[in-house]
Amino acid sequence: MERPAWAPQGIDISVPSVSRMYDFYLGGSHNFEVDREAARKAMEFMPGLPKVMQANRAFMRRAVQYATASGVNQFLDIGSGIPTFGNVHEVAQASDPESRIVYVDHDPVAVAHSQAVLEGNDRAVVVAADLRSPKEILENPEINALLDLDKPVALLLVAVLHFIEDADDPYGAVAELSAALAPGSLLVLTHASYEGIPLSQEEAGGTVGVYRTIRSPLVMRTRAEGSRFFDGYEMVEPGLVSMPDWRPESPGSRAQEDPFAFSGFAGVGRKA
Repeated sequence: MERPAWAPQGIDISVPSVSRMYDFYLGGSHNFEVDREAARKAMEFMPGLPKVMQANRAFMRRAVQYATASGVNQFLDIGSGIPTFGNVHEVAQASDPESRIVYVDHDPVAVAHSQAVLEGNDRAVVVAADLRSPKEILENPEINALLDLDKPVALLLVAVLHFIEDADDPYGAVAELSAALAPGSLLVLTHASYEGIPLSQEEAGGTVGVYRTIRSPLVMRTRAEGSRFFDGYEMVEPGLVSMPDWRPESPGSRAQEDPFAFSGFAGVGRKA
């Protein structure tokens, strides 16, 4: 397999990556054939996966706009993925040019492309780290140089927690990160679930099986299980809902959404 010029040295381009598959679903170009093949297999079971990803990104942008409108202009985006149009820093800095953003990802391709996109932006950085090691994130000097954790921060965990298995203690990781945040901070979260998918659990389970095959298990949690991540937070209205139902830009937009867009759930909480 020929290595593209943009692919960082040292990564195995024969193994699918969830961040590059996500890039493919969104119509990006920074993915390999192995990623496209895995994504197509997943779409055989859930053809609406691109719609799910689009709804996820649209929610993220609305949540960032909510944060800046609420006076929160520091963002810690963990599991940020490969840059696409409408990134956190673009949305946040358009609303508040003083906004500071740290992207965190463990995929070398995502980190390399984020570095290229952020070149010349002294209020945004990318750090290579893993959500499963919150202490490593909290003690990172680049993060602490840019973000003031004594002031409110928006912690973004968008489409990442469902790749953390229970054995890796995702609730503990979120709790440790949350404990380091100042009162008034926000938790912005989306999560995959069988709830809302316009398919039977057996049909949707085929997609889960594809991710398990590529050694990136997709953990489908219930809304009740998702609400546990918000312990210590007050939910922002309308609570934990499907992504298009979280503060839509126009009241009539719901009827225009693809049914797959309502898969899973999203929410924002404010730390008391």
